Amino acid sequence: MKDHITIEGHDGEFAAYIARPKTLPAPAVVVLQELFGVNADIRKTCDELAEQSFLAVAPDLFWRQEPGVELNVTSEADWQHGLRLYGAYDRNAGAKDVKDTVDAVRKLSECNGKVAVLGYCLGALMVFLTAVRCHGVDAAVAYHGGDTEKYLGEADGLNAPLLMHLAEEDEFISKAAQAEIKAALAKKPNTTVYSYPGQNHAFSRHGGPHYNAEAAALAHERTYAFLNRQLRG
Repeated sequence: MKDHITIEGHDGEFAAYIARPKTLPAPAVVVLQELFGVNADIRKTCDELAEQSFLAVAPDLFWRQEPGVELNVTSEADWQHGLRLYGAYDRNAGAKDVKDTVDAVRKLSECNGKVAVLGYCLGALMVFLTAVRCHGVDAAVAYHGGDTEKYLGEADGLNAPLLMHLAEEDEFISKAAQAEIKAALAKKPNTTVYSYPGQNHAFSRHGGPHYNAEAAALAHERTYAFLNRQLRG
């Protein structure tokens, strides 16, 4: 399919959605999914990045467990399905898959050689792990990364400029966890953390129950400015 490519990773092949900007080659953004897979929301995110003149690629993080999973955020059954996949997901193997994706995307003729990673929830945690474990990532953006506080011991290895968005009323990331994240990353000169008062988890998810257009627009404006500085500067 024209809107999909195959990533040849060290442990096997997996699919990735791709959205191409009008002008190529372009800097690339690897978009990392929530627990719902590469669904309509993630594809729309890629399309919006392409409208901002980025090459956007979203790999199937669940390919080892259930290739091609695509879940609906309004379905309770899909939520439970996603939570099971999330609970069984191998984050260490996943970080290698993300690095394989970054390396593959950088080699595409459509890419100008600059590659960022951007993710939501599970994907945002994988952004953090990629940014601290893998060299060669030019920028990293994390929206409400669940469990990030569990990996702050690795923060000294941060290799990429990092932008993080946190919702102050996030029901999955406690205020204590948010404080830990902010304190650990405040020591990093190449890291910026934005906090969004009154916002719940996934406030920027298209069509989600906590979607807030104003907060989402502000977060995306900050993200696009950051990516442009890091990838086009």
